[in-house]
Amino acid sequence: MKIVILCGGKGTRLREETEHKPKPMVEIGGRPIIWHIMKLYSRYGFKDFVLCMGYKHQVIRDYFLNYQYMNSDVTLSLNSNHSITCHNCHDEDWNITLVDTGLETKKGGRIKKIAPYLDGKRFMVTYGDVVSNVNIQELLKYHENEGALATFTGIHPISRFATVEQNEQGKIIKWDEKKPLEGYINAGFFVLENKVLDHIDGDVELEEQPMKKLAREGNLSMYRHDGFWQCMDTYRDYLLLENLWRGNKPPWKVW
Repeated sequence: MKIVILCGGKGTRLREETEHKPKPMVEIGGRPIIWHIMKLYSRYGFKDFVLCMGYKHQVIRDYFLNYQYMNSDVTLSLNSNHSITCHNCHDEDWNITLVDTGLETKKGGRIKKIAPYLDGKRFMVTYGDVVSNVNIQELLKYHENEGALATFTGIHPISRFATVEQNEQGKIIKWDEKKPLEGYINAGFFVLENKVLDHIDGDVELEEQPMKKLAREGNLSMYRHDGFWQCMDTYRDYLLLENLWRGNKPPWKVW
C-alpha cells in the first residue's frame, strides 16, 4: 500500500526554519520530521512512499538521493578513481517516489496529480509536519471494518491556554494547563479508497469539497486516537518537539 505524504506547503508560520528549506525537512533530533513520519509507517510494515513536493522540493530530492552520504560517516578518495566509502550506513528498506506537484497546488490537487503512482489501489495520506504514536495497523483495521471510502484520524484538541472552573460564588476552584477540549479535530493519517480520487474535482483542498461530499454520502469515518499527536505549525511547536526528543522517550518514537 502506498503512503502519500503531503510536503509541498511553504510553512510560512515557521519562517525561522523554512526560509531555506521546506517544513518537512526541519530537523527534530538531527533528522527531518518527514523521516520521523516515515519511520512510524515503516514500523507497521508500510514502506512504499509517494512524496507530494512543492516549495523548495529540491531540498527533499537531494536529501533522499544522497541518503547514505547524509547519514553515514564517509571516506572520500580524491584520486582518479574518486571512490566514496560509507561507514556505519543507516539503510532503510523504503521505496520513495518523489513528485513535484507544484508550488501553489492545494492538497487535494496534489493527490490528484500523483494518481498514476497509486496503481488504482487503496492508499494512505498524511501531512508532512505531524508526528504521532497512532497505531497504523489499528487505523487500517478500523477503516476496513467501517466500509467507508475514507477514514481520517480524529483527536481531541489541546487548549493552548489555561482553562479554569468557578464555583457559584465566582471563586476559581480548578486551573488546568493544556487541557483536552471537547469534540474532535482532523489529525490527518487518512486511509482512502482509490474511488476518493473521483471526489477530487480539480485543484481543491482535500479537507474541503472532497471530505464534505464524502460525509454527505455517508462514506467518511473517523478513527479516534487518544494518544500522542503534535503538529509542527509554529516555532513554538518545533521547540516542543525538539525538547521531547531530547528527553528519555519521545512519545512518537515507537520504532
